[in-house]
Parts: sequence; C-alpha cells; structure tokens
Amino acid sequence: MKLLLFTCCFLLLVSCNQEKKEPQKPTFLIGDWVRINDKEGSITYETWHTNLKGLGYTLKEKDTTFKEKLSIVTIKDSLFLKVKGVNENPTLFKFTQQSATSFVCENPRNEFPKKIKYYLENDQLKAVVSAEDFKIEFIFDKL
Repeated sequence: MKLLLFTCCFLLLVSCNQEKKEPQKPTFLIGDWVRINDKEGSITYETWHTNLKGLGYTLKEKDTTFKEKLSIVTIKDSLFLKVKGVNENPTLFKFTQQSATSFVCENPRNEFPKKIKYYLENDQLKAVVSAEDFKIEFIFDKL
C-alpha cells in the first residue's frame, strides 16, 4: 500500500514539473512575397519577419488600397494568427491544424474569413481565406 501511494505521489510530482512545450511556429512564412494571381492593375505583397510579425498590403499604381498587420502570437499555449487593420479591433484566428509547411487557423465568429490556410508548395507561399460558401486564393512568389 505504501509503495502504491509513493508511486502515485512520484508520478504526480513528475507530471507537474514537466515543462510545457511551446508550439512550433510557422517559420516557412519568413520572407518577402509578391502575389502572382492578383487582379490586373493591383500588386499585393506580404512580408514576414523572423519574429513572425508581418505586413500585407495591396498597391494600385502608387496608392495603397489595402493594408493589414499580421503576427503569430502564443496565448495560453496555443498559436493564433492576429490580424490588425481590417476591423476596428484585432481579429484572432486560432491554429487548428499545423505541419512544418502549413497551418490552418479559424475564427467561426468572424464574418469573413472564418478560416485561413497558409501552406508552402513548390517554393510558393499559398493562402486560402474562406467562409462557408466563398473563398479567395492567394499565390505568392518569393522576392
């Protein structure tokens, strides 16, 4: 009985002392990217820094027609894509799937998009923003 009690206490102590492992961050995003499937007359860029803070913007001639600040943040041991500049307040999308070269993040309460997927394919960064019945695909080449 004492051995069983000792074993249980030992296992409890060991499990409490284990360090929490930080989620793997999507470093495949890092770099300067230009969209190759943009509307005619527009050019969209995304830049991701090593701290996983980024900027996305669209130019039409010399005018900025769209701009958003992006970042990958950790909140309570979970990764989120934080988007600022589109809505009045920042919007968080929680990571729901992840591999070394892709991730999916979601926010079902956001009007559009509800889901964002980033992935690396054939040296191109691809992104799909979507809701139930509508999606927009982005294909970026590295600058």
